[in-house]
Amino acid sequence: MKRTIKLAVVAAMALGTTSAFATNGDVMIGQGAKSRSMGGVGIAKSFGAESALANPAMITATESMEMTIAATVFMPSVSYGSNAQSTAGAAFVGAGTQQINMADSASDLSVIPEIYFAQRINESWTYGIAIAGTAGMGVDYSGTDFGMPTDNGSFQMKTALQLLKVAIPVSYEIAGVTLGVAPVLQYGTLEMSHQFNNNPANPSSFALHESPKSSDTSIGFEAGAAYNAKEIGLTVGAVYKSKLAMEYKDTISASMAKFGVTSVTSGDKLDQPAEFGVGISYDVMNSGHTIAFDYKNIAWGDAAGYKEFGWENQNVFALGYEFAAKTWALRAGYNYAKNPIKELDGSKSVTPTGITNYENAAVNFFNMAGFPGIVEQHFTLGGGYAFTEMFSMDAAVIYAPEVSASYDTSAMTEAFVYQGAIASGMTPAQAGGAAAGAGTSSADVTHSQMGITVAATFKF
Repeated sequence: MKRTIKLAVVAAMALGTTSAFATNGDVMIGQGAKSRSMGGVGIAKSFGAESALANPAMITATESMEMTIAATVFMPSVSYGSNAQSTAGAAFVGAGTQQINMADSASDLSVIPEIYFAQRINESWTYGIAIAGTAGMGVDYSGTDFGMPTDNGSFQMKTALQLLKVAIPVSYEIAGVTLGVAPVLQYGTLEMSHQFNNNPANPSSFALHESPKSSDTSIGFEAGAAYNAKEIGLTVGAVYKSKLAMEYKDTISASMAKFGVTSVTSGDKLDQPAEFGVGISYDVMNSGHTIAFDYKNIAWGDAAGYKEFGWENQNVFALGYEFAAKTWALRAGYNYAKNPIKELDGSKSVTPTGITNYENAAVNFFNMAGFPGIVEQHFTLGGGYAFTEMFSMDAAVIYAPEVSASYDTSAMTEAFVYQGAIASGMTPAQAGGAAAGAGTSSADVTHSQMGITVAATFKF
């Protein structure tokens, strides 16, 4: 147990030095090199010890004892631009809608650790231990220009969310039916910083807001089942992962307060959502050619924090292929999940009593600038080679093609103009007129991704 705790601490420390940028929302498409090279499948396709966080029932394929050590290098390419602030500033000199300047996030390299262990006790029972980075995202525009005309409108946003899970799966098999359960401990950290000024008429009043790095832990469980018809090479499976309640004090609430947003009532809560899924895999005529398919649903819309930021439940589809010979294997896969971030109505909405769509526009800004989990497709490729009966290595390459999104922040621009006009001495009616005449604005983001996972497996 002491050794397990030490491994968890080492993995957590490694995770803390990175800014993981995951794929299905903020969840990695799969755990381990084998799963990722097959598009993230794993609910009904066993990868031995590596199956611990995909479906605890599937660790039953472990023959005796095995351990896998893996590392994933993620290389996201994220660019952001918004003319919300520049258009507001231009309104004071009679100019119209301003050009959007795009800038690249400096958070473009992440290293994510994984350690898996499993041991078969007898013909029916298998247990394991898993310690792995499972989710996260982050951007860094702190080094971009600040102030017109080259400002990319990110307010020099910098965010970093990292999540790590420690699980102890146990599975029981009888007559081809396997049941598995894994208590889970999740450790997470979140930090946010940005510039802000609620008075566009006085640019010198901009100041850096930086939240302390906050952490939290939560306990949950994962449960799975599978049925393996070995004589025909068919396996079906199902899994459920409980929601994990997380709260990062003085982070989200403090940032939203700077922007005057009160609609995010969850405060600093950012729960990791529940998931459920089903899968099927078929070893064609027991020939070594295996096709696997998974469906899962990630309940962002029911998780505190994500729900208030307009994230919706996400359907994930994964398809994988493997050809396994005696000492080597080739794998390929595809993963698709629609962007879960709903665009809120941030259109111009000035009224005598205020800007009615302002908070929606501000949420659109935070989603796109700070947490743009919008990647949808993933193409994967990989393979493995067994150097001996006791040692093998596997690798996976993931490519997520570039996607773009543009969310309306026009009401945010109106609010900047209105506040600036009031601060400069205008009456509310005059300020409303100035705000009504402001141009439109949007928050634009592009995001693509490359990832490489390398794993070494030792069997005893």
